[in-house]
Amino acid sequence: MAASLDSAVSRLPHATGFIGLGNMGGPMASNLLAAGYRLVVHDVRRAAAVELVERGAEWADSPADVLRRTETVCLSLPGPTEMQAIIEGPQGLLAGAHPGNLLVDFTTNSPLLVRDLHARLSVLGADLIDAPVSGGVSGARSRRLTVQVGGDPNAVARARPILEAVADTIIPVGGIGAGNTCKILHNCAVFCADLAMVECLTAGIKAGVAPETLIEVFQKSGLGRNHDLHVALPARLFRGNFSPPHFALKTALKDMGLATELARALEVPMAMASRCEQEMREAVARGWGDADENIFLTLQEERAGVQVRYPQPVDRKPV
Repeated sequence: MAASLDSAVSRLPHATGFIGLGNMGGPMASNLLAAGYRLVVHDVRRAAAVELVERGAEWADSPADVLRRTETVCLSLPGPTEMQAIIEGPQGLLAGAHPGNLLVDFTTNSPLLVRDLHARLSVLGADLIDAPVSGGVSGARSRRLTVQVGGDPNAVARARPILEAVADTIIPVGGIGAGNTCKILHNCAVFCADLAMVECLTAGIKAGVAPETLIEVFQKSGLGRNHDLHVALPARLFRGNFSPPHFALKTALKDMGLATELARALEVPMAMASRCEQEMREAVARGWGDADENIFLTLQEERAGVQVRYPQPVDRKPV
């Protein structure tokens, strides 16, 4: 892989931009530097760029400045609110866009906003692909990320060397907006499944079955291949361990809100998702937004009057 990346980078005539150097964007930008890319970087916090600049990246004072100085620009932002904030205005993305620009948006974003920005950039001769990532901060550091890519095939092909420098799995999923559609609906399904799981577990425990017995039955039955039942829930909910977060509740709620927003726009009823979103909002309102997203499941425990706790690791292989 290293040789192919070096070869790909050597063909790039311009610097590559990176906007958003937070928990995910910082490590991804670092991997681009390690792959030989010349980077122009920007973040609302200049301190976030210090280490990258010390390693050779160039600082830009605004998103527009990044676009003026580069051909391809990567974005890694917390969500649509932050994206909206850097799109418009005298120093925003649209002010700096020029023909030939390609934006690679790694943000877990609104498909509706992505499509709108794509249309506005097209008028200026620029292009956009949406490429949200899965794998968390550890995956961003180790380049073990999965990218779901939506956009014009030619634009995706043009971005592939960058995608390969930050991720080990790349899945083209369709036109613009399809990447985020896949990402947010997958997350929505996981959250809803976890809530249904805990409802059933609390009922079984209240009926008198020991938590460890009920969990073993679930793991060895038709639910046996459920990743959360074998990994996420044993590591967090079953131990009552929600800090530090693997995936913060406030971020999970953002993704859930994007999923239900899309459903409303498409006039698709999603009753289970709406109820799950309400649970997550209540948990955030209690001040749990910075805890692991699994903490919202304790609301069900509270109402049921029992806890799903099994302090020993549950590591049996799925059947």
